[in-house]
Amino acid sequence: MCAKSITRCAWPGEDELMQQYHDHEWGVPLHDDRKLFEFMILDAFQAGLSWKTILHKRENFRKAFSNFDVKMIAKYNDAKVAALLLDAGIIRNRLKIAATVTNAQRFMEVQKEFGTFDKYIWQFTAGKTITNKRKGDGDVPAKTTDSDAMSKDLLKRGFKFVGSTICYAFMQAAGMVNDHTVTCCRYKEVKE
Repeated sequence: MCAKSITRCAWPGEDELMQQYHDHEWGVPLHDDRKLFEFMILDAFQAGLSWKTILHKRENFRKAFSNFDVKMIAKYNDAKVAALLLDAGIIRNRLKIAATVTNAQRFMEVQKEFGTFDKYIWQFTAGKTITNKRKGDGDVPAKTTDSDAMSKDLLKRGFKFVGSTICYAFMQAAGMVNDHTVTCCRYKEVKE
């Protein structure tokens, strides 16, 4: 965790929740399927919005979406989708909510094929975290050839809201890439 007097990436700003997320989750290699699904869904809802908006609604998303239980979400029906569209605690976007149900179904298909979603998704970085040497937040790309490949394969499998930019944000969150700036207190911690 970053102390107040130590440098962190600039993007969390002064927001305490953003700082906690940065210091404890962002960029840490993740191999738990439920958490991977959560990050995939939250990153999809982020499309066109700020991460701060999503992070501040994260607990509401957990409640609304059955704590990201993929089996339960895969069975959501029209009535459940209609109820979610009335939930002011989340982003009420019909396409993103419908995509969440579709993505849960596709996620389970990947689990069946590969044993775990973790085993499937980490193949895009050869099972290892790609450690970058970013000097500032401006050095971070919106997408890479790896996120392009991930997006292409996910789309081929029927996933929704998985464009290359969303995939790269997911890769950062799940620790598939270490994009902490080299001066950030978390850069070496995550690298190790």
